[in-house]
Amino acid sequence: MDKLVIKGGRQLSGTVAVSGSKNTALALMAASLLPASGKTVISRVPDLRDVHTLSNLLRIIGARVEFEKNTLTISASNISHTEAPYELVKQMRASIYVLGPLLGRFGKARVSLPGGCAWGPRPVDLHLKAMQALGASIDIEDGYVVAKAKRKRLTGAKIDFPISSVGATGNALMAAVLAKGTTKIKNAALEPEITALADMLMKMGAKISGIGTTELEIEGVEELYAVRETNICDRIEAGTLLCAAAITKGDITLVDVNPNDFKAVLKKFQQAGCEIKYTETAVSLKSPKALRPTNVEAKPFPKFPTDMQAQWTALMTQANGTSKITDHIYADRFKHVPELNRLGANIEVKGNSAIVKGVQKLSGTKVMSTDLRASASLILGGLVASGTTEVLRIYHLDRGYEKIEQKLRALGANIKREQYDEFAQPKLEKEEA
Repeated sequence: MDKLVIKGGRQLSGTVAVSGSKNTALALMAASLLPASGKTVISRVPDLRDVHTLSNLLRIIGARVEFEKNTLTISASNISHTEAPYELVKQMRASIYVLGPLLGRFGKARVSLPGGCAWGPRPVDLHLKAMQALGASIDIEDGYVVAKAKRKRLTGAKIDFPISSVGATGNALMAAVLAKGTTKIKNAALEPEITALADMLMKMGAKISGIGTTELEIEGVEELYAVRETNICDRIEAGTLLCAAAITKGDITLVDVNPNDFKAVLKKFQQAGCEIKYTETAVSLKSPKALRPTNVEAKPFPKFPTDMQAQWTALMTQANGTSKITDHIYADRFKHVPELNRLGANIEVKGNSAIVKGVQKLSGTKVMSTDLRASASLILGGLVASGTTEVLRIYHLDRGYEKIEQKLRALGANIKREQYDEFAQPKLEKEEA
């Protein structure tokens, strides 16, 4: 098993390119199942475990998938069956994304209930209710969602989500584009990942209006066509790298980014005292002498993202005062807090909030990753901690950050990847005679 070993105390500086968005890439990969012929080519795809997991899932259902130099080529013309097995779906919640396109194109799907990060209930109820609204029957059999459309084709309908959900909105979109008639989605998610998915579907021949708003209208078409598409930047990786600069009192520039995708995050950096400058494709951060305590509330886009909550918690350990970080999306997403406290942080969880009292001094030790973003927060803690920090179980990290240690090392961090035996017994010192 791999771990990251960090010797903290170095200021980060320099320029780094941000990878393509993991979450968007997974949605675009699922959408590639919709065309009945041709090859869909998606560029700027990050080389991540989740991408390889979904690639294998697509291969199992009969698609041809090639991945080379951050470019995916997918042909779904020879899909032989419409079942997504537990062995792969359990590894990643985003696998539920194949439900909509399979049901939309073939009128049937059998998809295992998903797994993924270890924290919090993230039900697929909204996905299933959207499919039911489009005319599909839904049964749960032996841990599988079994969905069937009447007369082998979905029918346009009104879908009103009670809460904003990126995954459910994406699944509903992919199911509706081949449905007969008109579908109206209310309270649709506004995240850039949904806009990127809708844009790709439009290039494929879908008819969608209201893109970028909370109300989408889809006029079903008979057929979609394979296209070439470029993935958008990973706004969460961008925010994480900016946190790495700010927590080490550094000065960095990100390139290949779209600042419009994470303006709420940039605003919080400014409130914390950082100097932010940006163009259409780059963002620069210059750290202040002392970070100001800054409260955040994680809410759906365009507000502060829940996927940046853990990283911001780590950053505020270095602020001169007390900050409150509240997560309105996932109330129990605070498993990083005990591990940050092991580094010397002073954080208390109250309900769906973390109260962070800035300590400005952390000390290196061994810490354990519990999920993807928690892993990132522990790396941030290690970058500023004195001594050596070992971040264990970084397989979570490899699900969502492409070569993150290489990017941090290029910016001046002392960080390396090593293997370790999780079950090895610690060596005991011999007692003196």
